[in-house]
Amino acid sequence: MDIQARKLHLIQEVLRVADEELITKLEKLLRIERKKRLDKELAPMTLKEFNEIVDNSEDDFKNGKVIEAHNLLNQIDSWK
Repeated sequence: MDIQARKLHLIQEVLRVADEELITKLEKLLRIERKKRLDKELAPMTLKEFNEIVDNSEDDFKNGKVIEAHNLLNQIDSWK
C-alpha cells in the first residue's frame, strides 16, 4: 500500500472515531511527532559542517561556478 492509500485509510479510520478523548490523544500524538521531526530537521550544524560549506562555496567561486544575481533573476523570469 502506498503512502496516499495509507493516508486515505487513516482518514477513514479517524472519521469513524466517536470518542472525543481518543481524538484529543491522536491530535496530541500528531503534534508531538511533528515537533520531533521539525526539531531534528532544524538541528544546528556543527562547526565542521559549516566550514565545509564555506570551503565548498569558496572553491565554487574560484572555479567560476557562480552566477550574478541579475542573471539569475533573468533566468527565473524566463521560467514563467
